[in-house]
Amino acid sequence: MSKRFNAIRLRFTSWTVGRQGRDPAAPRRRRSRRAVAPLATVSVLVAGTALTGCGQQRDGDVYTVLNSSTDDSYHRWDAQAMARCSKQLGVTIEQQSVPAAQVMTKALRMASSKSLPDIVQFDASEMPTFAEAGGLVDLRTLGLGTDDIPQGIVNFGSYKGTYYGAARSVNTLALFYNKDILAQAGLKVPATWDELRETARKLTHGKRYGLALSAGGAEDGVFQFTPFMWSNGGDERQLDGPRVVEALDFWKSLLKDGSLSKSTVSWTQADVNDQFMAGNAAMMINGPWQVETLNTKKSLHWGIARIPVPKTGDKSVGPLGGAVLTVPNTGDRAREKTAGRIVACLAGQKEQLTYALNSWMVPADEKAAAVWRERVPELDAL
Repeated sequence: MSKRFNAIRLRFTSWTVGRQGRDPAAPRRRRSRRAVAPLATVSVLVAGTALTGCGQQRDGDVYTVLNSSTDDSYHRWDAQAMARCSKQLGVTIEQQSVPAAQVMTKALRMASSKSLPDIVQFDASEMPTFAEAGGLVDLRTLGLGTDDIPQGIVNFGSYKGTYYGAARSVNTLALFYNKDILAQAGLKVPATWDELRETARKLTHGKRYGLALSAGGAEDGVFQFTPFMWSNGGDERQLDGPRVVEALDFWKSLLKDGSLSKSTVSWTQADVNDQFMAGNAAMMINGPWQVETLNTKKSLHWGIARIPVPKTGDKSVGPLGGAVLTVPNTGDRAREKTAGRIVACLAGQKEQLTYALNSWMVPADEKAAAVWRERVPELDAL
C-alpha cells in the first residue's frame, strides 16, 4: 500500500483540493491528465516576456483567449459567450483552442516568442506553476472582486493568497445510478459505505457489476479516491495513516466481493462512463462533465446522489475541479486592464449561469448557483 501511495504523493503537490479549510497553497487537485512543466523552465520563458513587454504588435481591438475548448459544444458555447462580451465591451474577442494537455506548453511557446494571448484558461492544477514564475496578473488589481464567490473557490483560483484565476464553473464527483436497475431490485440509493457495499453486491449479476470507478494510479484514479479518503478523515499528507488505509481497504472489499471489475485499475473516468452507459455497471462514481454524453442515450434513466460516507452523519467531503481564466503578465498594462474586463464579463453571474446550464457544471458565483439549483434540481447532489 505505501509504495502505491508514495508513487502518487508527488501528484498531490501540484493539485487543488476542494476541501473546506485547506490552505490554498497546500496540495490540491483536478481531473485532467497533463504533466506540469518544470518551474525552472516556466520561469525562464515567462520572465523575459514580462520584462520586455508584448514583443509583437497587436491589433488594438482584438483580444485572444487561449483555452482547451476543442469539443464542438464547448467551443460553440465559448464563442457565443465571447460574442456577447465583445458586444458589451466594444472589442473583438477571439478564442484559440488546443487540447487540454497542450495549454501549458502552448502558453510557454507563446511566452518564449513574446506573443502571449491576453487571457489563458488554465486547468486550476496548472495555474500555480505559471503564477509562481511571475507570469500572471493579480486579478484584484484589474478590478475583479470575489464578494459573491465562496472562499473555497476563491482559494481554488489563488496562489499564495493572490487571486490569479476566475472560475466560471467548478465540478466535483457524485454517485450516478441506473434508476431502472435499482427499482427492479427493490433497492434504495446507498448513503453509507455499508449500504454501498451491500447494494453493489446485490446488483452484481452476470456481466454487470454493481459499481464502476477509476482506480488507476494516474490523476483520474487519485481524484476518485479523495472523497473516500477525506470523508473518512484521511489526509493526503499522511498517506499511510489509518484513515487512508481504511478507505483503501473499503475499495479492496468491493473488489473482493466481485462488485468491481478488476479492470477498474486501468479505467479512466471516461471508461467508467462507457461501462455505465453500456449497462455493464449499475452505479458509477463520476462527474457532471459526463451528463451531456449520458443524455444521448434516451433509454438510460439515471439519477445522481452524494458519494456515500463511512457512516450515517458523516460529512461528505469531495474534490474540487475545473479551470480558471487568467491574465498573463505581458507588461502591456492597458491591454491587461481590458483583459481583466473580459474575464469579469465571461465570469460574471449571467455568463456563469448560461455556461453552467449548457455544460452541467456548477456556477462558481453563489447567486448564479442558487438559480442553477432551481433550474436543474436533479443535479443538487453536486
